[in-house]
Amino acid sequence: MKISEKLQRAHSSPNPPPATFSFEFFVPKTSQGVQNLYDRMDRMYDLNPIFIDITWNAGGRSSSLTNEMVYTAQSTLGLETCMHLTCTNMKIELIDEALEKAYASGCQNILALRGDPPLDGTESTGVFTYAKDLIAYIHKKYGNHFNIGVAAYPEGHPEENNDEELLQHLKEKCDVGADFIITQMFYDVDIFIDWCAKIRKIGINLPIIPGIMPISTYASFVRRAKWSEIHIPQHFLDVLEPIKDDDFLVREKATILVSEMCQKLLDSGYVNHLHFYTMNLERATIMILEKLNIIEPVKSHEVIGGAELPWRKSLNPQRLKESIRPIFWQNRKYSYISRTATWDEFPNGRWGDSRSPAFGDIDLCATELLRHSPKRALDLWGIPQNLKELSSLVISYLKGDLKALPWSDGPIGEDTAVLVDGLVKLNHKGFFTMNSQPALNAVRSNEKVFGWGPKNGFVYQKQYLEFFCHKDLIPSLLYKIDSFNNKEGESSSNVISYYAVNKDGNLTTNCNDDDINAVTWGVFPGEEILQPTIVEKISFLAWKDEVYRLFSEWSNILKSNLVVADAEKVDNFTKLVEDFNNNFVLCNLVNNNFIDDNETIFNLIDDLQVPDLQVPDLQ
Repeated sequence: MKISEKLQRAHSSPNPPPATFSFEFFVPKTSQGVQNLYDRMDRMYDLNPIFIDITWNAGGRSSSLTNEMVYTAQSTLGLETCMHLTCTNMKIELIDEALEKAYASGCQNILALRGDPPLDGTESTGVFTYAKDLIAYIHKKYGNHFNIGVAAYPEGHPEENNDEELLQHLKEKCDVGADFIITQMFYDVDIFIDWCAKIRKIGINLPIIPGIMPISTYASFVRRAKWSEIHIPQHFLDVLEPIKDDDFLVREKATILVSEMCQKLLDSGYVNHLHFYTMNLERATIMILEKLNIIEPVKSHEVIGGAELPWRKSLNPQRLKESIRPIFWQNRKYSYISRTATWDEFPNGRWGDSRSPAFGDIDLCATELLRHSPKRALDLWGIPQNLKELSSLVISYLKGDLKALPWSDGPIGEDTAVLVDGLVKLNHKGFFTMNSQPALNAVRSNEKVFGWGPKNGFVYQKQYLEFFCHKDLIPSLLYKIDSFNNKEGESSSNVISYYAVNKDGNLTTNCNDDDINAVTWGVFPGEEILQPTIVEKISFLAWKDEVYRLFSEWSNILKSNLVVADAEKVDNFTKLVEDFNNNFVLCNLVNNNFIDDNETIFNLIDDLQVPDLQVPDLQ
């Protein structure tokens, strides 16, 4: 959605928020920095920003990274994204490529900038001289598809000493088709408010979005103010200069100062939205939002077809109508989005067409699946030497002591709390749990942990458990399940349905090839029943390929950096992974009796006798 439309909608609602806000991020210099920033952006999503923007770095790999980050933010993270685009020293081919990629990713917002002139003092070699030229070109190529923002300088610009001329330049950018204004950072509110009055007087009536720079350290505060040639109010210096060597205290006191500044802006009548220059950090910005009392404590899920879904919606135009996802990628949204991006007939009102030759192809995910550098993987998980140590990692994760696993991008969710004891017990016995959800029977849709969808509804879940089981235990496990199903009723209507597959793709199941089992659904007033989370064969086999490969990649990235890792331990781990992939079978079980308690599946597995050859170190 366009930023100006989102702002208008937010502030014209019957109960408008005291303020809305947005974040700016810049493109990191390293691939691991990019991955870490994605994690940070993912966390900051829950603060409910109106949009984020991503800076443009002209030339080389950095330029393509801007487009890649815009795509990821829109498609995977579900963040409304504004892409910076400069025209200085930019060939028309590069501008066209950037706009085409932004368009394809569903991005509808561009911050059109002139950019810095060549450092050597020569003339720009770009096709456009000013931002107004770029704005006109974007409208010529794409009509009104893009919402275009422009930069403004309340305290002047180093290249223009005449304030009236600078205002006229801003007016020209607005007249040629800008939709909103984002300003340079500042700390003097009085200067800013006086500037707002001036631009309104000359007929500029676009939304004014002030650029807010949080203060993390005194040195960076002074350096940025000097570089931007902005005025620092004396009361800022009086508070911060005496404590400049205490970074923690500087941030605490600066939070108060910047929050007071923001409140004065909001009270002025010119501003109802704050744009934070995060510098790719989060804490200083969050402290200001908390101080202003404008952070929503819980982010509601996106709305599709009148009802919210229990997972985050992609903003990519090809996925806007997606209403169903397999549960297997519940904790792996990055690989899920990339893996399914080209599955034919997607989305089509139900899960994709399994007849497509592209469906489930492991090669769909061209990049590495494990989103961690060797050092980060080593810091997180060490180098397990046996199954017991591997099991201990999973148990640490389940207890909340470990924030990620190779197959889980983020920390354990609150919804797993009711299953933790059973999951821990299974891992102690030598099973390795991957994913789970508890049974729910008519839980209200506004319930804090499990609720989703509009108010006055009820949500339901079947218990689901996914785990690795040693191949020697599979016959006993499946016999117990079949016996249980026969005891409970007709075998054609399985109470417990299952899939079990090894690395080579040898599948055993009691489901039909075309079965699609809804394991989450919701009932809401005036709506059709929604069944957003499913289990089915084709996507399970695609997930199987991914999860076995994850173990191999974990081993490979440790081997790639033996400077920080012990070579002998890495060799042992490599052998452990090979043995694991060859001897363990990926299983998922669904208890279709959703009014049952959460013990049935655990009880079926609990009394299986783990063979000595499997995990003697766990006995």
